Amino acid sequence: MLSDRRQRVLIALIEEYISRALPVGSRTLTERYHLGVSPATVRNELSALEEAGYITQPHTSSGRVPTDAGYRAFVDDLIASGRLDSSADESLIQSMRESASALDDLMEQTSRALSRLTDCLSVVVSPSVVTVTIRQVSFISLSPYLVLIVIVTEDGQVFNRQIGFSDEITPEQLRSAEEVLGHFTTGRALADMLALFEQAAKTTPFDPLILRLVDEIAACLNAASPSRARKGGLSALLAKPEFTHAQTLLPIMSVLEDDVVLVHLLDEALLTPSELLVRIGSENADESLTGVSLVATQFGRGDATGIVAVIGPTRMDYRRAIRAVRAASAALQDD
Repeated sequence: MLSDRRQRVLIALIEEYISRALPVGSRTLTERYHLGVSPATVRNELSALEEAGYITQPHTSSGRVPTDAGYRAFVDDLIASGRLDSSADESLIQSMRESASALDDLMEQTSRALSRLTDCLSVVVSPSVVTVTIRQVSFISLSPYLVLIVIVTEDGQVFNRQIGFSDEITPEQLRSAEEVLGHFTTGRALADMLALFEQAAKTTPFDPLILRLVDEIAACLNAASPSRARKGGLSALLAKPEFTHAQTLLPIMSVLEDDVVLVHLLDEALLTPSELLVRIGSENADESLTGVSLVATQFGRGDATGIVAVIGPTRMDYRRAIRAVRAASAALQDD
Protein backbone atom coordinates (compact mmCIF):
# COMPACT_ATOMS: atom_id res chain seq x y z
CA MET A 1 0.00 0.00 0.00
CA LEU A 2 1.53 3.28 -1.14
CA SER A 3 1.48 6.35 1.05
CA ASP A 4 -0.44 9.37 -0.26
CA ARG A 5 2.78 11.23 -1.07
CA ARG A 6 4.33 8.28 -2.86
CA GLN A 7 1.09 7.76 -4.77
CA ARG A 8 1.13 11.42 -5.90
CA VAL A 9 4.71 11.09 -7.12
CA LEU A 10 3.89 7.90 -9.01
CA ILE A 11 0.80 9.45 -10.63
CA ALA A 12 2.78 12.52 -11.68
CA LEU A 13 5.54 10.37 -13.19
CA ILE A 14 3.07 8.21 -15.12
CA GLU A 15 1.10 11.18 -16.44
CA GLU A 16 4.33 12.83 -17.58
CA TYR A 17 5.52 9.64 -19.27
CA ILE A 18 2.15 9.09 -20.97
CA SER A 19 2.31 12.62 -22.31
CA ARG A 20 5.91 12.69 -23.57
CA ALA A 21 7.10 9.07 -23.90
CA LEU A 22 10.46 10.02 -22.34
CA PRO A 23 12.04 8.84 -19.07
CA VAL A 24 11.10 11.19 -16.24
CA GLY A 25 13.60 12.75 -13.84
CA SER A 26 13.05 14.24 -10.39
CA ARG A 27 13.70 17.77 -11.67
CA THR A 28 10.91 17.45 -14.24
CA LEU A 29 8.46 16.34 -11.55
CA THR A 30 9.50 19.15 -9.21
CA GLU A 31 9.19 21.84 -11.88
CA ARG A 32 5.99 20.70 -13.62
CA TYR A 33 3.91 19.22 -10.81
CA HIS A 34 2.83 20.79 -7.54
CA LEU A 35 3.82 17.93 -5.28
CA GLY A 36 4.33 20.11 -2.19
CA VAL A 37 7.66 18.53 -1.28
CA SER A 38 11.34 19.34 -1.85
CA PRO A 39 13.39 17.96 -4.78
CA ALA A 40 15.33 15.81 -2.33
CA THR A 41 12.11 14.25 -1.08
CA VAL A 42 10.99 13.56 -4.65
CA ARG A 43 14.29 11.78 -5.33
CA ASN A 44 13.87 9.69 -2.19
CA GLU A 45 10.33 8.74 -3.16
CA LEU A 46 11.46 7.78 -6.67
CA SER A 47 14.14 5.53 -5.20
CA ALA A 48 11.56 3.90 -2.94
CA LEU A 49 9.14 3.38 -5.87
CA GLU A 50 11.92 1.84 -7.93
CA GLU A 51 12.89 -0.49 -5.12
CA ALA A 52 9.25 -1.55 -4.77
CA GLY A 53 9.04 -2.34 -8.51
CA TYR A 54 6.63 0.43 -9.56
CA ILE A 55 9.14 2.25 -11.78
CA THR A 56 12.45 1.41 -13.39
CA GLN A 57 15.47 3.20 -14.81
CA PRO A 58 16.26 2.18 -18.42
CA HIS A 59 19.82 3.52 -18.08
CA THR A 60 21.82 4.56 -15.04
CA SER A 61 21.99 8.17 -16.18
CA SER A 62 18.35 8.46 -17.36
CA GLY A 63 15.08 9.22 -15.63
CA ARG A 64 12.52 6.59 -14.67
CA VAL A 65 9.65 4.94 -16.54
CA PRO A 66 6.65 3.06 -15.12
CA THR A 67 6.57 -0.73 -14.91
CA ASP A 68 3.42 -2.80 -15.41
CA ALA A 69 3.04 -2.83 -11.61
CA GLY A 70 3.22 0.97 -11.60
CA TYR A 71 0.54 1.24 -14.26
CA ARG A 72 -1.60 -1.25 -12.32
CA ALA A 73 -1.40 0.88 -9.17
CA PHE A 74 -2.24 3.95 -11.25
CA VAL A 75 -5.29 2.30 -12.89
CA ASP A 76 -6.58 0.86 -9.61
CA ASP A 77 -6.33 4.31 -8.05
CA LEU A 78 -8.18 5.86 -11.01
CA ILE A 79 -11.05 3.39 -10.75
CA ALA A 80 -11.29 3.55 -6.96
CA SER A 81 -11.02 7.34 -6.75
CA GLY A 82 -14.15 8.09 -8.77
CA ARG A 83 -12.29 10.68 -10.87
CA LEU A 84 -13.51 9.24 -14.15
CA ASP A 85 -16.45 11.40 -15.16
CA SER A 86 -17.41 10.27 -18.67
CA SER A 87 -20.34 12.62 -19.27
CA ALA A 88 -18.65 14.59 -22.07
CA ASP A 89 -17.55 11.53 -24.03
CA GLU A 90 -20.87 9.77 -23.43
CA SER A 91 -22.86 12.67 -24.86
CA LEU A 92 -20.68 12.59 -27.98
CA ILE A 93 -21.18 8.89 -28.60
CA GLN A 94 -24.84 9.06 -27.55
CA SER A 95 -25.46 11.51 -30.38
CA MET A 96 -24.15 8.83 -32.77
CA ARG A 97 -26.56 6.34 -31.29
CA GLU A 98 -29.49 8.61 -32.06
CA SER A 99 -28.42 8.99 -35.70
CA ALA A 100 -27.68 5.29 -36.32
CA SER A 101 -30.40 3.29 -38.03
CA ALA A 102 -29.21 -0.18 -36.91
CA LEU A 103 -26.78 -1.81 -34.52
CA ASP A 104 -24.33 -2.56 -37.35
CA ASP A 105 -24.17 1.14 -38.20
CA LEU A 106 -23.90 2.12 -34.54
CA MET A 107 -21.03 -0.29 -33.85
CA GLU A 108 -19.14 1.03 -36.87
CA GLN A 109 -19.60 4.64 -35.74
CA THR A 110 -18.70 3.79 -32.16
CA SER A 111 -15.50 2.05 -33.23
CA ARG A 112 -14.42 5.13 -35.19
CA ALA A 113 -15.32 7.44 -32.30
CA LEU A 114 -13.34 5.32 -29.83
CA SER A 115 -10.21 5.44 -31.94
CA ARG A 116 -10.53 9.23 -32.23
CA LEU A 117 -11.12 9.70 -28.51
CA THR A 118 -8.29 7.45 -27.36
CA ASP A 119 -5.77 7.56 -30.23
CA CYS A 120 -5.62 3.77 -29.90
CA LEU A 121 -6.94 0.74 -31.74
CA SER A 122 -10.66 0.34 -31.06
CA VAL A 123 -12.52 -2.96 -31.20
CA VAL A 124 -16.28 -3.47 -31.05
CA VAL A 125 -17.44 -7.10 -31.07
CA SER A 126 -21.07 -7.75 -31.95
CA PRO A 127 -23.21 -10.15 -29.92
CA SER A 128 -23.14 -13.70 -31.25
CA VAL A 129 -25.82 -13.89 -33.94
CA VAL A 130 -26.55 -17.52 -33.12
CA THR A 131 -27.90 -16.54 -29.70
CA VAL A 132 -29.75 -13.32 -30.52
CA THR A 133 -33.46 -13.33 -31.30
CA ILE A 134 -34.68 -13.14 -34.89
CA ARG A 135 -37.07 -10.29 -35.57
CA GLN A 136 -37.82 -10.89 -39.24
CA VAL A 137 -36.79 -13.06 -42.19
CA SER A 138 -37.54 -11.88 -45.72
CA PHE A 139 -37.06 -13.58 -49.10
CA ILE A 140 -36.51 -11.27 -52.08
CA SER A 141 -36.59 -12.47 -55.68
CA LEU A 142 -33.57 -11.14 -57.60
CA SER A 143 -34.32 -13.28 -60.66
CA PRO A 144 -36.34 -16.44 -61.33
CA TYR A 145 -33.33 -18.46 -60.18
CA LEU A 146 -31.76 -16.20 -57.54
CA VAL A 147 -33.15 -15.31 -54.09
CA LEU A 148 -31.84 -12.94 -51.42
CA ILE A 149 -32.44 -13.85 -47.76
CA VAL A 150 -32.49 -10.89 -45.36
CA ILE A 151 -32.45 -11.57 -41.61
CA VAL A 152 -32.98 -8.83 -39.03
CA THR A 153 -32.31 -9.60 -35.36
CA GLU A 154 -33.92 -7.95 -32.36
CA ASP A 155 -30.74 -6.02 -31.54
CA GLY A 156 -30.70 -4.44 -35.00
CA GLN A 157 -28.14 -6.58 -36.81
CA VAL A 158 -28.86 -7.27 -40.47
CA PHE A 159 -27.58 -10.30 -42.42
CA ASN A 160 -28.17 -11.41 -45.98
CA ARG A 161 -27.30 -14.30 -48.24
CA GLN A 162 -27.89 -14.99 -51.94
CA ILE A 163 -28.93 -18.47 -52.97
CA GLY A 164 -29.28 -19.93 -56.46
CA PHE A 165 -31.84 -22.47 -57.65
CA SER A 166 -31.79 -24.80 -60.64
CA ASP A 167 -35.59 -24.50 -61.00
CA GLU A 168 -37.55 -21.27 -61.32
CA ILE A 169 -38.83 -19.80 -58.03
CA THR A 170 -41.78 -17.42 -58.24
CA PRO A 171 -42.43 -14.42 -55.95
CA GLU A 172 -45.66 -16.14 -54.88
CA GLN A 173 -43.72 -19.18 -53.67
CA LEU A 174 -41.39 -16.92 -51.69
CA ARG A 175 -44.28 -15.06 -50.05
CA SER A 176 -45.87 -18.37 -49.05
CA ALA A 177 -42.56 -19.66 -47.64
CA GLU A 178 -42.03 -16.41 -45.76
CA GLU A 179 -45.45 -16.75 -44.12
CA VAL A 180 -44.87 -20.39 -43.15
CA LEU A 181 -41.38 -19.85 -41.77
CA GLY A 182 -42.40 -16.71 -39.90
CA HIS A 183 -44.13 -18.96 -37.37
CA PHE A 184 -40.78 -20.62 -36.62
CA THR A 185 -38.37 -17.71 -36.87
CA THR A 186 -40.04 -14.64 -35.37
CA GLY A 187 -39.02 -14.03 -31.76
CA ARG A 188 -36.69 -17.03 -31.57
CA ALA A 189 -32.94 -17.66 -31.55
CA LEU A 190 -31.52 -19.90 -34.27
CA ALA A 191 -31.23 -23.00 -32.07
CA ASP A 192 -34.83 -22.63 -30.87
CA MET A 193 -36.05 -22.09 -34.43
CA LEU A 194 -34.32 -25.24 -35.69
CA ALA A 195 -35.58 -27.35 -32.79
CA LEU A 196 -39.16 -26.20 -33.33
CA PHE A 197 -38.99 -26.79 -37.09
CA GLU A 198 -37.44 -30.24 -36.65
CA GLN A 199 -40.26 -31.18 -34.29
CA ALA A 200 -42.91 -29.94 -36.75
CA ALA A 201 -41.25 -31.72 -39.69
CA LYS A 202 -41.90 -35.07 -37.98
CA THR A 203 -45.61 -34.68 -38.63
CA THR A 204 -45.75 -32.14 -41.49
CA PRO A 205 -44.38 -32.93 -44.99
CA PHE A 206 -42.83 -29.54 -45.82
CA ASP A 207 -42.18 -28.47 -49.40
CA PRO A 208 -38.51 -28.92 -50.52
CA LEU A 209 -38.28 -25.13 -50.95
CA ILE A 210 -39.10 -24.67 -47.26
CA LEU A 211 -36.46 -27.22 -46.26
CA ARG A 212 -33.86 -25.48 -48.43
CA LEU A 213 -34.69 -22.05 -47.02
CA VAL A 214 -34.40 -23.28 -43.43
CA ASP A 215 -30.92 -24.63 -44.19
CA GLU A 216 -29.96 -21.31 -45.80
CA ILE A 217 -31.18 -19.30 -42.80
CA ALA A 218 -29.01 -21.41 -40.52
CA ALA A 219 -26.04 -21.13 -42.89
CA CYS A 220 -26.44 -17.35 -43.08
CA LEU A 221 -26.37 -16.89 -39.30
CA ASN A 222 -23.67 -19.48 -38.69
CA ALA A 223 -21.45 -17.79 -41.26
CA ALA A 224 -21.59 -14.62 -39.17
CA SER A 225 -20.28 -16.42 -36.07
CA PRO A 226 -18.09 -16.20 -34.15
CA SER A 227 -18.98 -12.63 -33.37
CA ARG A 228 -17.69 -10.03 -35.80
CA ALA A 229 -15.07 -7.55 -34.69
CA ARG A 230 -15.05 -4.00 -36.00
CA LYS A 231 -11.64 -2.38 -35.66
CA GLY A 232 -10.61 1.22 -36.06
CA GLY A 233 -7.53 3.33 -35.50
CA LEU A 234 -4.90 0.77 -36.47
CA SER A 235 -2.81 3.54 -38.03
CA ALA A 236 -2.82 5.38 -34.68
CA LEU A 237 -1.41 2.29 -32.99
CA LEU A 238 1.27 1.87 -35.62
CA ALA A 239 2.34 5.50 -35.15
CA LYS A 240 3.22 5.03 -31.48
CA PRO A 241 6.98 5.24 -30.78
CA GLU A 242 6.83 1.88 -28.98
CA PHE A 243 6.04 0.12 -32.26
CA THR A 244 8.49 1.70 -34.69
CA HIS A 245 10.58 -1.48 -34.88
CA ALA A 246 9.25 -4.46 -36.83
CA GLN A 247 10.38 -7.00 -34.22
CA THR A 248 8.08 -5.44 -31.62
CA LEU A 249 5.20 -4.83 -34.01
CA LEU A 250 4.87 -8.07 -36.01
CA PRO A 251 3.88 -10.41 -33.12
CA ILE A 252 1.21 -7.91 -32.04
CA MET A 253 -0.16 -7.54 -35.56
CA SER A 254 -0.45 -11.31 -35.99
CA VAL A 255 -2.87 -11.35 -33.06
CA LEU A 256 -4.79 -8.18 -33.82
CA GLU A 257 -5.39 -9.02 -37.49
CA ASP A 258 -6.93 -12.44 -36.73
CA ASP A 259 -10.55 -11.80 -35.72
CA VAL A 260 -10.99 -15.29 -34.25
CA VAL A 261 -7.94 -14.90 -31.99
CA LEU A 262 -8.91 -11.33 -31.13
CA VAL A 263 -12.47 -12.25 -30.14
CA HIS A 264 -11.12 -15.12 -28.02
CA LEU A 265 -8.76 -12.67 -26.33
CA LEU A 266 -11.64 -10.32 -25.55
CA ASP A 267 -13.91 -13.11 -24.30
CA GLU A 268 -12.38 -12.58 -20.86
CA ALA A 269 -14.35 -9.34 -20.71
CA LEU A 270 -17.52 -11.47 -20.70
CA LEU A 271 -16.23 -13.65 -17.87
CA THR A 272 -14.81 -11.04 -15.52
CA PRO A 273 -17.08 -10.27 -12.57
CA SER A 274 -16.03 -6.62 -12.75
CA GLU A 275 -17.78 -4.14 -15.03
CA LEU A 276 -14.43 -3.22 -16.55
CA LEU A 277 -11.48 -5.35 -17.67
CA VAL A 278 -8.01 -3.78 -17.77
CA ARG A 279 -5.05 -5.94 -18.76
CA ILE A 280 -1.64 -4.26 -18.67
CA GLY A 281 1.36 -5.60 -20.59
CA SER A 282 2.54 -8.81 -18.93
CA GLU A 283 -0.95 -9.39 -17.48
CA ASN A 284 -2.10 -10.47 -20.96
CA ALA A 285 -2.19 -14.25 -21.38
CA ASP A 286 -0.69 -14.03 -24.88
CA GLU A 287 3.05 -13.36 -24.63
CA SER A 288 3.05 -11.42 -27.90
CA LEU A 289 0.88 -8.78 -26.23
CA THR A 290 3.21 -7.91 -23.35
CA GLY A 291 3.80 -4.52 -24.96
CA VAL A 292 0.15 -3.47 -25.06
CA SER A 293 -2.70 -2.81 -22.67
CA LEU A 294 -6.36 -3.65 -23.09
CA VAL A 295 -9.39 -1.83 -21.67
CA ALA A 296 -12.68 -3.64 -22.32
CA THR A 297 -16.23 -3.97 -21.07
CA GLN A 298 -19.55 -5.48 -22.13
CA PHE A 299 -22.69 -4.14 -23.72
CA GLY A 300 -26.06 -5.79 -24.25
CA ARG A 301 -27.92 -8.22 -22.03
CA GLY A 302 -28.05 -11.94 -21.39
CA ASP A 303 -26.90 -14.10 -24.30
CA ALA A 304 -26.89 -11.11 -26.67
CA THR A 305 -23.76 -9.57 -25.16
CA GLY A 306 -21.02 -7.80 -27.11
CA ILE A 307 -17.67 -6.27 -26.18
CA VAL A 308 -16.22 -2.80 -26.63
CA ALA A 309 -12.47 -2.31 -26.13
CA VAL A 310 -9.41 -0.23 -26.87
CA ILE A 311 -5.89 -1.60 -27.31
CA GLY A 312 -2.81 0.56 -27.09
CA PRO A 313 0.73 0.66 -25.71
CA THR A 314 1.16 0.23 -21.96
CA ARG A 315 1.81 3.97 -22.07
CA MET A 316 -1.80 4.60 -23.13
CA ASP A 317 -3.86 7.35 -21.52
CA TYR A 318 -5.79 5.08 -19.15
CA ARG A 319 -7.99 7.87 -17.84
CA ARG A 320 -9.24 8.70 -21.33
CA ALA A 321 -9.45 5.05 -22.41
CA ILE A 322 -11.57 3.98 -19.44
CA ARG A 323 -13.90 6.96 -19.82
CA ALA A 324 -14.33 6.33 -23.55
CA VAL A 325 -14.94 2.59 -23.19
CA ARG A 326 -17.55 3.12 -20.49
CA ALA A 327 -19.28 5.79 -22.56
CA ALA A 328 -19.29 3.61 -25.68
CA SER A 329 -20.77 0.73 -23.71
CA ALA A 330 -23.55 3.00 -22.48
CA ALA A 331 -24.28 4.15 -26.03
CA LEU A 332 -24.43 0.55 -27.30
CA GLN A 333 -26.53 -0.72 -24.42
CA ASP A 334 -30.04 -1.89 -25.24
CA ASP A 335 -32.86 0.26 -23.94
